[in-house]
Formats: sequence, structure tokens, C-alpha cells
Amino acid sequence: MSVAAEKSCDGCAMCCFLLGIEALDKPRGDWCPNCSTKQSCDIYLDRPQECADFFCEYILNPALDDRWKPSKSKLMPVFNKAGDRLTIYVDPKRPDAWRKEPFRSRLREWAAVMVQKRGQVIVAVAKQRIIVFPDREVNLGDVRDDQDIVTVEERTPNGLMLDAYVADEKPKT
Repeated sequence: MSVAAEKSCDGCAMCCFLLGIEALDKPRGDWCPNCSTKQSCDIYLDRPQECADFFCEYILNPALDDRWKPSKSKLMPVFNKAGDRLTIYVDPKRPDAWRKEPFRSRLREWAAVMVQKRGQVIVAVAKQRIIVFPDREVNLGDVRDDQDIVTVEERTPNGLMLDAYVADEKPKT
């Protein structure tokens, strides 16, 4: 993982809001108590290792321009460790931010690539999950942390169609 040299987190703390921080027992969607300005971490030099290790896709991907900075776009793209799921965390105060351009088109492009790898592009607005396919989106409603999103292929008279559903248990790893 390499950080794009010309990018920084300065002025952005969306990860301190949108993500859970296990070491601090901070749930997703609550501001971290160590982010009093909502622009930077008050304990940056002593932050938990999970925070120090985290970089959103805006920071990692040199192809994403300043429109993608989470503090501006209200979107924070994050790949899971396996690289087979890209989750776009969305500020719940701007739930449709991902539907604006250039974001929606890029999400569909990513979905086309991820589908070829049996991966997923998921939009997360609070507890709501929307899976993005190259040709459409499917709103899966609220999804709990102990549930998983499963993509399925269905053969139709018009060819292969992708769909998704929520499974009650995540597979054991």
C-alpha cells in the first residue's frame, strides 16, 4: 500500500465519523471523541494502530482527484483487506452524494471490474446498503454487521443477470 505523494488528509476527518474504531469502542456514524474539530485528530501522534494503518482510497489512488476528498465529496471509498469489496461510506447528511457525477459513473466502472473478479461495490449510508452493478443498483435495506451481502448470477432469456441478497450469517473464515 503506497500513499499518493500529492495527497493528504489535512482538513478531512470523515474516517473519524464514518468508520467504527474498535480500540476506542467507537461505533460507525458517531464522531470520534478525539476529533473535537471534526477536521483532524486530537491524539494523532498517539492514535490507535488501526487508525494509523488506515488510508481511504482517495489517499491511496492517484487517479482520484480532489473532487473525491471525503471532506468535499462526502464519500469515503474503502477496500476490504481481501480486495474483493469496495465500500463507499457516505455521510448520512448527504445520502445521495454518491449519485452525483463523476461519482456514480466511476462506481459503475468499478462495479464492472469487480464483477469480473467476483467482487462487489457497496454503498453504505448509515446501516443501509446498496450494491452497485455495472447497469443498476439494488437497495438491500438495512444490513447488520453480522450479516453478509451475497452476489448471485441468474440465467435469464436475456443472458446472465446479477442480483444480491443479505445472508443472515457471515461465512466463517
